[in-house]
Amino acid sequence: MLLTLLSLLSAGPAQPPHRFVFLGAGRFAQFADMASLRPEGSGGRIRVFQVVEPDFRAGGAAYWGGWSWWRFDCDASQVDRLDFASVREGGEEGPATPDAAPAYEAAQGGDAFEILVAACNPEDQGTDAGTLEEAVAHGRMNLAAGG
Repeated sequence: MLLTLLSLLSAGPAQPPHRFVFLGAGRFAQFADMASLRPEGSGGRIRVFQVVEPDFRAGGAAYWGGWSWWRFDCDASQVDRLDFASVREGGEEGPATPDAAPAYEAAQGGDAFEILVAACNPEDQGTDAGTLEEAVAHGRMNLAAGG
């Protein structure tokens, strides 16, 4: 009993479930994680996962892609990428590196516009994947098919 209680107390916080929405594929496949959406005023923050090709390697390690937090403003049609954290095959997340570039207008047809559409209309979005592994598989399938 004491061991069970100690293991519960020492366990990290449970990760919230994901709700990935496929945004599109070009050089990378992108997914907005609607479970991470944090509304603020006329916008908010959302986490986006970028999937890379299956053979992507850096420093001898294989990668699934990476996470970025984005701030968005629906009224101003602007987005701001706040950081990037790589994700190795298996799900190990690297440290986040801040992105100091300023916010910019999300041009229709671009990746940033797709993020804005999903983040500003969350009730209109279906779920394309529920786990990071499913998002990687779905993204790689779309990359192989040419988008």
